[in-house]
Amino acid sequence: MPNTLTHKILSEHLVGGQLVAGEEVAIRIDQTLTQDATGTTSYLLLEAMEIPRVRTELSVSYVDHNMAQFGPENHNDHLYLQSIAASKGVYFSRPGNGICHQVHLERFGRPGKTLVGSDSHTPTCGGIGMIAIGAGGLDVAVAMGGGAFYMPAPRVVGVELTGRLKPWVSAKDIILRLLSILTTRGNVGCIVEYYGTGVASLPVPARATCTNMGAELGVTCSIFPSDAATQSFLAAQGRGDQYVPLAADDGASYDRLTKKLHNVKDAATIANIRKFCKGVKVTAADEDGFVKVSFDKIVINLSKLEPLSAGPSSPDNIIAIADLAGKKVNQIMVGSCTNSSYQDLMRCASMLKGRTVHPSVELGIAPGSRQVLDMLAKNGALSDMIQAGARILESACGPCIGL
Repeated sequence: MPNTLTHKILSEHLVGGQLVAGEEVAIRIDQTLTQDATGTTSYLLLEAMEIPRVRTELSVSYVDHNMAQFGPENHNDHLYLQSIAASKGVYFSRPGNGICHQVHLERFGRPGKTLVGSDSHTPTCGGIGMIAIGAGGLDVAVAMGGGAFYMPAPRVVGVELTGRLKPWVSAKDIILRLLSILTTRGNVGCIVEYYGTGVASLPVPARATCTNMGAELGVTCSIFPSDAATQSFLAAQGRGDQYVPLAADDGASYDRLTKKLHNVKDAATIANIRKFCKGVKVTAADEDGFVKVSFDKIVINLSKLEPLSAGPSSPDNIIAIADLAGKKVNQIMVGSCTNSSYQDLMRCASMLKGRTVHPSVELGIAPGSRQVLDMLAKNGALSDMIQAGARILESACGPCIGL
């Protein structure tokens, strides 16, 4: 029976249970990551287990949230994280090295491996072909100690990409379109798997944008195949030997998804499901106006996508950029683990070159990693940003978490 990529990787890591949607399974974890705002608990728990060294293939402790040391709290936390990493065999990424997800993608992500992290956007590394899951501190500690990660066997939602993105349309528009279809509700226990002819046109950083914001869907994680684009990315990072081609089998079937929606309040979502999904069925409304909408897979033609935006106050409140024409903007922040790659910031720099930020607008730019910042500095793009009037922020989470 043809297998999805998700089931292939999970099967290779399965140590308990059966891959029947909804049933509990246990999987072996290859890698872990933590960040300073949530990771301290993981290491305290690891110490309590009295395990001398981590038993994963690789574990990394990142400092990317509370960067400044104005008082003793952050200072002590950073010292603890650095010392415990040294004693337990964990890589330590110092403040300024970058956002955990961007750096992990660059330095450590490997196709076909499993990763759990103490951050909700750990699924970013699905862009390189990993099963990457955000989890609680105890789950991460157990994984570092060599224990299994327990989860419900997922339903696998197929997202077929066709065509190719037009100029001024980006990977962010792919995930925003998906949010307009799946919403932020009713997707727990699912894994989104991208496939199709359109995948090949997306470089790894673009794929990582989609898998990163899969967290806003509420899914367990999202994943892309590992292909020539993955190989190119790994080679550019000096890790070409870690490339493994991975994809779903031809003819693999995806799970049928059913969502409970209101026939009036969710009318736009139902319309999007009818437009972008296959095998759609809608039941009659109950006395409260709710219907059950089911479908087999989602098909997004990249060639027909338009620039989109998420409006207040939810990531699934999707608004076409064309409908925002003339709206006054006072503050712009470019960065976060979603859109701080070299590709993203070069696009930003190209728009700023030779121009000046409007006097009533504040523009902040946070490169996702030291590597990205260095590349921007070497090719002159950083100078273009500065001359335009942008504030260059530290390679960290920064404005995303209000710091």
